[in-house]
Amino acid sequence: MTLHRRTFLSVLAAAAALPRTLRAELITGRHPFSTDWLWAEAEALAARPYQPVPEVPAPWRDLSYDQYRMIWFNSQRGIWTGTDRPLHLDLFAAGLYFPRPVEINLVENGVAQTLGFDIGLFDRTDQFPDLPVDETMGYSGLRLRAELNTPGIFEEFMVFQGASYFRAIANGQTYGLSARGLALGTGDAEGEEFPDFTRFWVEAPAPGSDTYMVHALLDGPSTTGAYSFSIRAGRPTTVEVRATVFPRRDLDHVGLAPLTSMFLFDETNHIRFDDFRPAVHDSDGLLIWNGAGERLWRPLANPRTLQISHFVDDGPRGFGLMQRAREVEDFGDFEARYENRPSLWITPAANWGAGSVQLVEIPADREIYDNIVAFWRPRDVIPAGTAHDFAYRMSWGDTPGALPDVAAVTNTRIGGAFDQIRKVVAVDFEDHPLLRGDPSDYTHHISASALTLSDGVLERNPGTGGLRLAFSFDPAEAETSELRAQLRRDGVLVSEVWLYRWTA
Repeated sequence: MTLHRRTFLSVLAAAAALPRTLRAELITGRHPFSTDWLWAEAEALAARPYQPVPEVPAPWRDLSYDQYRMIWFNSQRGIWTGTDRPLHLDLFAAGLYFPRPVEINLVENGVAQTLGFDIGLFDRTDQFPDLPVDETMGYSGLRLRAELNTPGIFEEFMVFQGASYFRAIANGQTYGLSARGLALGTGDAEGEEFPDFTRFWVEAPAPGSDTYMVHALLDGPSTTGAYSFSIRAGRPTTVEVRATVFPRRDLDHVGLAPLTSMFLFDETNHIRFDDFRPAVHDSDGLLIWNGAGERLWRPLANPRTLQISHFVDDGPRGFGLMQRAREVEDFGDFEARYENRPSLWITPAANWGAGSVQLVEIPADREIYDNIVAFWRPRDVIPAGTAHDFAYRMSWGDTPGALPDVAAVTNTRIGGAFDQIRKVVAVDFEDHPLLRGDPSDYTHHISASALTLSDGVLERNPGTGGLRLAFSFDPAEAETSELRAQLRRDGVLVSEVWLYRWTA
């Protein structure tokens, strides 16, 4: 690489600014960096055949789950530990579920410094095996930590690790659902493709800054991509995402802003699980604010067969996977603390045009499996050899703000009626000012495909103060049905639109 004088001086300055905990030999390379450079790098890579990153040595890939847990990063040796930087950076070792390493770069003054693998940054138990370290060994991801509550105490709030996966939490929350850079072919019979974030660049934040910049290069058989993440920790933790994908082939089933979560059971399907807990899930519903201005609420399901739902839209205003159950007794699990898992709301930065929010629900029998995927699927194919730009804001935390002010759905119950033939559906709406009138002041609208519903009863729920809409149906020979319900007063919509796919 040929360096101009200004770049050479920047390299010297960046080397002088290395964290005290890093030895000079840990830096294996340097190169100029800018977002323009990253976008050009992704575009140039797309013009070449896909070449996967070499795997780490076999003994690292063959570690058992228990063995992999015997090695962990020593945060006292973390990047920028012992400096006045407001961000500390931890690293994860590759191996086991993460067979291909990722490149980690630190950026300062327009120069990126590549970190070589250093096993000395990790602590290990006496039982951890003595494994080889060669030029293929590396890191599998990174963790961000900042002073969230107490000066001098750096707590983690975001992790990038595995394919294009990353996850974050609001201050005080517990990790739950994840996000990805891109989804390709999710739910397709021929299988799903998982492109990787292969290289990361983390900008050194100035003292006192509360915004952190992470950049990533995406690569896979079908496409490359350039991503910038502008991150602010808090409640909520917000991430501004700017990205461009450069397809190697036509992308006819692509998911933008994909979210991945877990739903095992709640009061819609608890009968299938012999469990002391009333519910087990990281998220309990898909919330959509569509281009027509409606708030749609779709409780999640754990079907017996793969289910894919499309919510057709034009110019979506937002969507996300929510965790609305927030009381300890909603789950009765003092270890998993599902009531403390984050919701994740996506707000497009511009008009995304025509397409659909797609929800994929995969059968699961244990809570260790992420079986829920949601994303925006553009209607039109993204052609090979083009560049597709998109941007959005992520809010990791509780209920998103700035939504239409209508009564939210707080719970859905489904089960057998007294005769054990008909099914009863009970939909609870929150105690909202729009619902403070007499139940007779409101009209309810319910509909279903392939089923005949009862007229429905709307009454005050003495336990919540809100309104409950209950109706029933005879399943007969129906295998599946799309259900819909909403409340109006004087012709004006006063509640979310409740949607549900019932399956026999």
